[in-house]
Amino acid sequence: MIVGLFNDSFPPIMDGVAIAVKNYAYYINKKYGKAYVITPSFPGYKDEEEYEVIRYFSIPVILRPPYRFGVPFLDIKVVKKIESIPFDIIHVHSPFSSGILGLYIARKKKIPIVASFHTKYYDDFKEATKSDFLAKIGVKIIVEFYHRVDEVWTVNSATAKTLKEYGFKKDIKIVPNGTDFFPLENLGDYKNKINRIHNLSEEDTVILFVGQMVRQKNVELLLRSLSILKEDNVNFKAIFVGTGKDEDYFKRLAEELKIKDKVIFTGKIFDRELLKAYYARANLLAFPSLYDTSALVIKEASAMGCPSLLIKGSTVSEGEGVIDGFNGFLSENDHITYARKMKEILSQKEFLKKVGENARKTLYKHWEEIVDEVVGNYRELIEKYKKEY
Repeated sequence: MIVGLFNDSFPPIMDGVAIAVKNYAYYINKKYGKAYVITPSFPGYKDEEEYEVIRYFSIPVILRPPYRFGVPFLDIKVVKKIESIPFDIIHVHSPFSSGILGLYIARKKKIPIVASFHTKYYDDFKEATKSDFLAKIGVKIIVEFYHRVDEVWTVNSATAKTLKEYGFKKDIKIVPNGTDFFPLENLGDYKNKINRIHNLSEEDTVILFVGQMVRQKNVELLLRSLSILKEDNVNFKAIFVGTGKDEDYFKRLAEELKIKDKVIFTGKIFDRELLKAYYARANLLAFPSLYDTSALVIKEASAMGCPSLLIKGSTVSEGEGVIDGFNGFLSENDHITYARKMKEILSQKEFLKKVGENARKTLYKHWEEIVDEVVGNYRELIEKYKKEY
């Protein structure tokens, strides 16, 4: 099977969709045939994957570095190369430049195309334009794109509900995300690595956030919650892994809240073994995002037996199947309640550990298992397409 995976982000941009595409490509290439990733260029970055990554002309997205805006049809040589590949199926993970290119290739070659819906685009458009009217127009254009493909997938039922609310009328297939981490029985070496890096003792409680440093992730709520924990003399260190356009704002806010001594900003971490160590060391993953449709970080944390504290009613909490007090924790969307919840659960170390074990049993799923399911879905769609066309 020859599969074209089209997406607007890919390493060195390490968002959740990029990681999903990276794992799709790896396991398809390893087990089922050949995968190609088609994505915008990133100046100065050299791809060293086991499969071919084809990049087309792009320019920087000024308002949201490090993202790039692809302009594939100005890159005629690359487009002709993509046209020459004998794809069996196209899978696009973005409705923007890569999605439009993928749709063009699929229709030109008369092969099926799948489109995955990953993101709350209305929130992105509203943040960028500050206009509800323009955000609704943007969403309308996005929905028209999804209506033009042969099959639409989302990562969970809550995300499917969001797409339906946007106006999408066709059927939606649920295909969840996974993680490339394997559960480990002995986490001691991983925990000690983080203790050495940040001069932590074994008794220190560690609260972890992993994700883009952008306001949509509700990071400000978390910082304000941490200031309450400090006022209440809770012994903790909060580690923030990631980078983004609002990182400097959050660092200034930490200073204003007088929690600079309690907070560590690591920046982006590419080393997956090191990231695994942060999850292993953390007592709790604090992820108060209302923006995310699915969060790979929750599955990554669950693989290491680390439970998550999410916002009750958020798409990610409903979509991931987190049950408060069983395989994770839920809080109302305000910093005072969030702080109280953290204080309560962090004081119950054995209970916290038990919930983490339940997270590992019920939320964890490896990417290889996911891609096995994905390829089965591809085969069904290819056969269906051949019969109909």
